[in-house]
Amino acid sequence: MPVLVITGTGTEVGKTVATAAIAAAAVAAGRSVAVLKAAQTGVRPDEPGDADEVARLAGAVTATELARYPDPLAPATAARRAGRAPVHPHDVAEAAQKLATEHDLVLVEGAGGLLVRFDAAGGTLADAARLLRAPVLVVASAGLGTLNTTELTARELRSREVELLGVVIGSWPDSPDLASRCNLADLPLVAGAPLLGALPTGAGSLAPADFRSMAPGWLAPRLDGTWDAEAFRVREAPGPACGSKSAVEHRRGAPGPSREW
Repeated sequence: MPVLVITGTGTEVGKTVATAAIAAAAVAAGRSVAVLKAAQTGVRPDEPGDADEVARLAGAVTATELARYPDPLAPATAARRAGRAPVHPHDVAEAAQKLATEHDLVLVEGAGGLLVRFDAAGGTLADAARLLRAPVLVVASAGLGTLNTTELTARELRSREVELLGVVIGSWPDSPDLASRCNLADLPLVAGAPLLGALPTGAGSLAPADFRSMAPGWLAPRLDGTWDAEAFRVREAPGPACGSKSAVEHRRGAPGPSREW
């Protein structure tokens, strides 16, 4: 089933812009795309949400939102405070399955990190991904602290027998520091999955036409793009500062993607 679940290692890591880039690259490759926002929080009824932002940047995509709550909180908490029904993992799975019958690719964007709760029972995006039997893409930050949150997310997915497709850096700085440069080698090592892209800082501020034309260059071929992880690492982290060889070369058989989505 052509569904990809997109989560972040936390809030403000560039998940929505990364989702838009994946959608734009897929549309450019001739695929029909739907974007499903599982639960939108912190947005008034008259304001555009994350799914609307993806559509604005990516173009011809179907944007769907399951629920919206005004407070900028975890969905379960925001639903409780608003006195509204929560979203459950099976709601997300059913909506994604329906969209998948009508589109080549469905992108399911979570809220915050993988284990942010949707409901009082503790349902999460990870539960929805397992119901869908869909791979998960993790959007991570570039700098210090990202290795810990990325590895924790990857371990949780593996413990639930959910496939981790890879990692995308949601915002690559114009002048990367030492931690960011070394993380290009270390992120795929701790995730046990490939680095599949890096979006430049400020990508979401580009004019939509520019965003759509540039998006494939930020993503690996696995995501309908042209980005090359090793070439990017050599360009952005040259020299011996992080070791003479990429940590990727020393991975012990990190698993790759096992099926199409």
